[in-house]
Amino acid sequence: MTASWRKDTAWRKAAAGKKAAAGKKVPAWAVDTVLVALAAFDVWWNLEQGVADTAALVLAVGALACGALFVRRRLPLTVFAVTILASLVLDVQAASVVALYTVAERSRNRRMLAACAVASAAASSVPRPLSSLAETHGETHSTWTLVYFGYLLATAAAPVLLGQLIQARRDLSLRLAEIEEAREHERLLHAQAVVARERAQLAREMHDVVAHQVSLIAVRAGALQVAGPDPDTQEAARTIRSLSVDTLDELRHMVTLLRAATGSTTELTPQPTLADLRKLVADSAIRATLTGGLPADIATTAQRTVYRTVQEALTNVRKHAPGATAAVHLFQHDTGFGVVITNTRPSRPPLPLPSSHQGLIGLAERAELLHGSFTAGPLPDGGYRVMLDIPTDAEAP
Repeated sequence: MTASWRKDTAWRKAAAGKKAAAGKKVPAWAVDTVLVALAAFDVWWNLEQGVADTAALVLAVGALACGALFVRRRLPLTVFAVTILASLVLDVQAASVVALYTVAERSRNRRMLAACAVASAAASSVPRPLSSLAETHGETHSTWTLVYFGYLLATAAAPVLLGQLIQARRDLSLRLAEIEEAREHERLLHAQAVVARERAQLAREMHDVVAHQVSLIAVRAGALQVAGPDPDTQEAARTIRSLSVDTLDELRHMVTLLRAATGSTTELTPQPTLADLRKLVADSAIRATLTGGLPADIATTAQRTVYRTVQEALTNVRKHAPGATAAVHLFQHDTGFGVVITNTRPSRPPLPLPSSHQGLIGLAERAELLHGSFTAGPLPDGGYRVMLDIPTDAEAP
């Protein structure tokens, strides 16, 4: 219960800045002042009805209950207990209703809220003054006391339900804000990925096509410079070769800049293999372990498929199971080899982000091309498992 109040307090501090900037929220101190004034009027009205020799004590208890409402947000249960004490000696309702609402708005313990509602109704239904409990009022008076208790219990349900409604609305607003923030982040990442792909494609074209052609020009010009029929031809060839070399240097510089702008330094490097798995697991930003091993002579396509499977599985753990641990195990048997990735249940609630499962579909297609099998699904303990099994004689079509 204390943890939930701290969480709610942290949320209020974060939301208070936005609401204060918008200027649409009434200050908390103004609300508390109005509530304390209302509770004080309730106490004064009941004192005017006439209390005998205990007026001073009743006045002190009533004033304490009213003043306690100023700290109801920090000490909700303590303030509620003070208002219950006031209800035992004076027929007041405002202070106990406000205190009960505050407890319901900040607590997630349903049993405790039910007990508080019963306690509030019982304290308000006790005959006042307390000495009247020793008097004989007959069976009729006891029946009316029970009826009055039932009425007050139904009345006490109102602040409890209202507090729970406000709490649910606050949680929903917070969750919607988190989802919107996550979606905005996803849109930004998508836009960056599109630009990165275009830059990477341009870098590949310049590296594979333009640079290759310019290199051929430089080679031919060098050959002509050596075997030219006359000095003028050799000089022209030397000039062409020099310009080609300078152009190659500029192209390499432009390709380096384009690769750096994509946010990846491996666009033009060889595809990953099993030797890169340990670094992938170490850089996954989650608690993951790598066990087992595979022979180094398996097909390059199969190595790439194993790598991409581990990469996608660890990405899904980081995205959909925050706080979970993962275990990557490489295995081999008589007819094949593969990898199994398992993760524990998340320790924090994941954001309900939309997912098209295209990554898992792509992994299944990779496994099918190698005549292997791919399975993915939840575990009974709340975790998740991804498994890839490839035949030993698998070759990509």
